[in-house]
Amino acid sequence: MTGRVASLSVKPETAGEAGLPKRVVASVEFTTAGAGGDFNRYRTRQLQGDPDSAVLLLTEDILVTLREEGWPVAAGDLGENVLVSGIPASALAPGSVVRLGEVRVQLTRDCDPCTELYLLPYVGTARGPQFVRTLQGRRGWYARVLDGGPVRRGDPVQVTQA
Repeated sequence: MTGRVASLSVKPETAGEAGLPKRVVASVEFTTAGAGGDFNRYRTRQLQGDPDSAVLLLTEDILVTLREEGWPVAAGDLGENVLVSGIPASALAPGSVVRLGEVRVQLTRDCDPCTELYLLPYVGTARGPQFVRTLQGRRGWYARVLDGGPVRRGDPVQVTQA
């Protein structure tokens, strides 16, 4: 199955700023530590830099469905580093190997929604619990980086099974 990199997002650690949304960038250098220029507080502090959670990947069809449901989500809002188009979420699962240009990642587990999402301006504390419930099973997948390197928006994406 093939697609393309629709968007790349990172958020450096910045005093006084929340981790979401991540900012869209044209390219990212991926290493086993994750996406260059990205600081993920949960991965760094709670998971002690776990390489199985180095990157967060999401498919564009999830964002489209959320928008149809009335949530004005944009690329980077859910904390994803890589947004993939042309590949449905149903085609991905832990164990899948995804080639992003020359970079290869392996999906390790689903990303569970968390209260950090309350920080999005269209969510807030009042709508937070509803948004978290809405995202169950739809927040993307954590991945380990198998082969690092640069990834650019528009790069080809290919999915294989492990």
